[in-house]
Amino acid sequence: MKIAVTGSIATDHLMTFEGRFADSLVADQLEKVSLSFLVEDLEVRRGGVAANIAFGMGCLGLQPVLVGAVGEDFEPYRSWLERHGVDTASVHVSELKHTARFVCTTDRDQAQIASFYAGAMSEAREIELGPIAARVGGLDVVLIGANDPEAMARHTAECRERGIPFAADPSQQVAWLDGDAIRNLINGASYLFTNEYEASVVEKKTGWSAAEISERVEVRVMTMGADGARVQRRGDEAIHVPVAAVEKVLEPTGVGDAFRAGFFAGLSWELGLERSAQLGSLLAAHVVETVGTQEYTLDRAGFLKRFGAAYGSDAAAEVEPHLAGLPA
Repeated sequence: MKIAVTGSIATDHLMTFEGRFADSLVADQLEKVSLSFLVEDLEVRRGGVAANIAFGMGCLGLQPVLVGAVGEDFEPYRSWLERHGVDTASVHVSELKHTARFVCTTDRDQAQIASFYAGAMSEAREIELGPIAARVGGLDVVLIGANDPEAMARHTAECRERGIPFAADPSQQVAWLDGDAIRNLINGASYLFTNEYEASVVEKKTGWSAAEISERVEVRVMTMGADGARVQRRGDEAIHVPVAAVEKVLEPTGVGDAFRAGFFAGLSWELGLERSAQLGSLLAAHVVETVGTQEYTLDRAGFLKRFGAAYGSDAAAEVEPHLAGLPA
């Protein structure tokens, strides 16, 4: 399958303050606050939902087409993604703005002061999918992930106009979008991805029941944390896929993105919905066990061993031929 992954591309700048913010805040002077905290460390992590998903697909041997907007500071990040199998030729580079950036300082009480700079992400609305499809010889599916809202709407409309199947994956943007915008994003989607909470928000804002949403999309995929994932094709019984065993939980950020990467790898290999969700769940387990959304590594023997332990030897045998490109 030729898959385009649209959405945010960003970096996270994470700092730690060994003291307590509360010790420096004066309740009756907050309107005049002017503070600086001496931090102990700085971690710069690669992120953004589209980049995370594309990275996971690339690690599994696919060549996803990444679609998003970045600044001229993207070049080191571009090199990293290309080394992991991601096609970045269709990433738009802004001449004026930096790549989106999340800057966060956490104190010893786990209180946080953070800012998000959207930057070049706002220019994603200028990206046309038609030339991208022409460049790669057509697209089988476009994943429309969290992004500049106008870009999400434009990509969805263009997929409908061009007859390209699309996957609606609004994730954190459901908090900002109104009912009309959400209805427009998901109506007619080949796939709809949400977690449990996002599913509730979608139902509340659209006014559609779960059954009504299922009538408007071909396949609905809901991740449920430790309870696994629920996948349902319209008109069929729902499939429940349990999570894969995790050795040690270090950080959950990016777990949903990894699930989507594994799921689309399974679809690309024509393995069916259940096996695809199992692949997503195992890739998600790798992310939980690492700090950072793109810091995990895969090897064929280890992946197959864990897959077989989680879902059985027959499932592992079905997946094995498709992992030939992974390091032994």
